[in-house]
Amino acid sequence: MNPFTLEHKIIMVTGASSGIGEATAIACDEQGATLLLLGRNEERLNHTLSKLSSRNHKILAIDLAEFEVVTAQLPVFLQDVPHLDGMVHAAGITSTYPFKLFKTEQLDNILKVNVQAAFYLTKLVLTKLNKEGSSLVFISSIMASVGEKAKTMYAMSKGAVSAGAKSLAIEYASRKVRVNTIAPGIVNTPMTANATYKTNENLLAETLAKYPLGFGEPEDVAHACVFLLSDASKWMTGTEITLDGGYSAK
Repeated sequence: MNPFTLEHKIIMVTGASSGIGEATAIACDEQGATLLLLGRNEERLNHTLSKLSSRNHKILAIDLAEFEVVTAQLPVFLQDVPHLDGMVHAAGITSTYPFKLFKTEQLDNILKVNVQAAFYLTKLVLTKLNKEGSSLVFISSIMASVGEKAKTMYAMSKGAVSAGAKSLAIEYASRKVRVNTIAPGIVNTPMTANATYKTNENLLAETLAKYPLGFGEPEDVAHACVFLLSDASKWMTGTEITLDGGYSAK
């Protein structure tokens, strides 16, 4: 028996239309999972779907921050799904704002997308989780535990995800629900392609120097997701895996 396989498992992946979410969908498909893919853009979701096997995968184009829509549409989407063996919540937004530009509206939006949407979705899928055991994986960030200029609001949101996941892990352990987080450093995704450090040669060199192994790729995070979804990690819950190319070791 291969403990790393996802054969016969049904996995939901959010943010599956690009970046870490898309890479996670591909990695889970390669390990035999049946997938439920969520994202805001139907065309891009279909593009992800085109990269997968012919298994009975499903997509749902939806904005997870529109709670009324999620409440109405998600149960219908899951109606014929017998159970969920796992979920990877990769949907989210990043932000880089000097603190002097702090605005409550910006913070409200970041918290709504990165925190409230993550845990509200979790609440809605709880009754669908496999009673024999399931795994929830939240994509957090190293900004949840280390400091960086202009990342205060983003760090607050990811800190909330990391902290909330730990308590959720304890609360649902008796129901055989495992809850873990992954905290990546900078990963080369469409979301980071237009970051300030990517458009300034000197700043790019300065930022890259903080990463002994260089920036990560979406597949690096996706493979960690597969591990946490698989039975190979069946004794792990309330844990955060740091994937940062050595950034936080310095």
